[in-house]
Amino acid sequence: MKLRVADREDLLRQLASLRASYQGRVHEMNTLYDTPGGALRREGKLLRIRVEQPAEPAKISARAPRESRKSQAALLTFKGPPRPEPSKKSPGGRRYKIREEREVRVADGAVLARILEAMGLRPVFRYEKYRSTFRLPPLPGVTLDFDETPIGDFLEAEGTRAAIDRSAAMLGYGPADYITESYGQLFLRETRRAKPSRKGNTLRSASRDMLFPTKK
Repeated sequence: MKLRVADREDLLRQLASLRASYQGRVHEMNTLYDTPGGALRREGKLLRIRVEQPAEPAKISARAPRESRKSQAALLTFKGPPRPEPSKKSPGGRRYKIREEREVRVADGAVLARILEAMGLRPVFRYEKYRSTFRLPPLPGVTLDFDETPIGDFLEAEGTRAAIDRSAAMLGYGPADYITESYGQLFLRETRRAKPSRKGNTLRSASRDMLFPTKK
């Protein structure tokens, strides 16, 4: 599940006070693939290529890094449709997202993309973010990922339900704050709500993808 972060500096201070172990920060470029008819989306499945680059620790604002022309290793991920929760749902709806997930690393993301396209799959959505990973010493059953995205900052918790609940409580969150929507769903809601501006906004207005402004 995800948590919306209103104050980035406050969250990082809280993690430091809890003696969270910092695992590093990376820039991610994620590309979702589907059939021309959207068969995977209709079945609740996801196929994604993720390319990561090491990044400096979190700053006040995030921008797209310079693109590298070198071949880059990538992570191919398949996610199955969300499964029903074994426990009762929270009053606000689904509390956690539970789904099958399979991943494999490949040496060249560009070649992998060409293979998928040769099989009839097409890139349907791109989204980027900076991800800083933390672990809490008293909670080995959960991983906390602080995500800086073009639509705001989020904290994503992955692990057992008990560890997720405890880590959220330690940071001042409760079940009512839990978000199970994907970044694609959150982006769609954000762009529908955003009003056009002569000066533009932090999203690339000419694109249906969730991307940072390009560095100049």
